[in-house]
Amino acid sequence: MTKLIVGCGYLGLRVAKQWLEAGQAVVGVTRSAARADELKQQGIEGVVVDVARPQTLKLLPEAETVLFAVGYDAASGRSRRDYYVNGLQAVQKALSPKTKRFILISSTAVYGQTEGQLIDEDSPCLPITEAGLAFLEAENALAASQFGPCAVILRLAGLYGPGRLLRRTKDLLAGNPIVAVKDRYLNLIHVEDAAAIVIAAEKHAKPPRTYIVADGHPVKYYDYITHLAKMLNVANLQFQEPATWQTDKKRGSSNKRLTNARMRTELGIQLKYYTYKDGLDAVFAEGGG
Repeated sequence: MTKLIVGCGYLGLRVAKQWLEAGQAVVGVTRSAARADELKQQGIEGVVVDVARPQTLKLLPEAETVLFAVGYDAASGRSRRDYYVNGLQAVQKALSPKTKRFILISSTAVYGQTEGQLIDEDSPCLPITEAGLAFLEAENALAASQFGPCAVILRLAGLYGPGRLLRRTKDLLAGNPIVAVKDRYLNLIHVEDAAAIVIAAEKHAKPPRTYIVADGHPVKYYDYITHLAKMLNVANLQFQEPATWQTDKKRGSSNKRLTNARMRTELGIQLKYYTYKDGLDAVFAEGGG
């Protein structure tokens, strides 16, 4: 039966390609008609739907597996909650009850710990950002829905890969000081590994289940930026400690170390990029970020 990807973007497209290679029919939901045409050219049935506009959801097909990987559109004028929570609930209402697996792409932003603690799936969720709050509400909404018993929640660490190096490339190339807390940890997952984990979660997870999706090798933010600057041939790298107002409830104010033990043990996944250096080397070998 059909695989439905709601939000067929940076991660969703890579998942779609793996399903296609396995001979599955894939429908990709996007807000853009032009993007839908691009998907069709790659063998994916593109459907133009905006989850923040429930009236468009009548176009959703019946699907055995649903991947909800909706990204936030800051230019829309809507809140993250509109997409992650209200959008999720609207999709649930529009889906066929024949759906057997519902995979939600969430975020480790649900963990707002600030002392460098080691975090696993049983750690308390203490979100301190708008995104973290919205993701946690979405998780709870899914768990309480008719699809709760077949739900798999994937809490992704910082997603990086070709074309996405945590939004720092432009700042580094421009010679701008990088605002960062010196001892803050960064947790990452390469997009190719994240896509493989989605596929593994569909096959091997026993829902309802939640997984942290990270490479399991937290790195100090300074070390990541220093390595990235070296690969970009940036001289005179400068760091700047943030002012208090810049860290108050901002994305960079959390500080934790994520373990991926449950993911590795239960999903049997072998990561392609075990550390950020492995991943960045591959990105630049393919032509840079």
